[in-house]
Amino acid sequence: MSGVQLSRKLVLEHQVEVPDGAGGFSRNWTALGTLWADLRVGSGRARSGQEVALSRVTYRITVRGAAQGAPSRPAPGQRFVDGTRVFSIDAVTEVVPRGAYLICYAHEEVAL
Repeated sequence: MSGVQLSRKLVLEHQVEVPDGAGGFSRNWTALGTLWADLRVGSGRARSGQEVALSRVTYRITVRGAAQGAPSRPAPGQRFVDGTRVFSIDAVTEVVPRGAYLICYAHEEVAL
């Protein structure tokens, strides 16, 4: 895959449920590690609801390949964090079977 520049440092996070002490759970994010990535912007759109307007932008994030089940392999439902920016992972695919790279399709939502 030519043109890939893994020049952006992103933290991969996974959501965990933690007992809240009252019989329920709260959801927290825990870091799984840092990955170098190539971040490419896709399409964007804005929509407004009753209380808030949202801007949603899609991204194609390329990272080094990792074996199925490895903690360093991103999965849908996880997210990448870059400072205050959060990229929610929607889907992950291999560029080629057993390839050196994975493509993560993600989105970022920002309240306007």
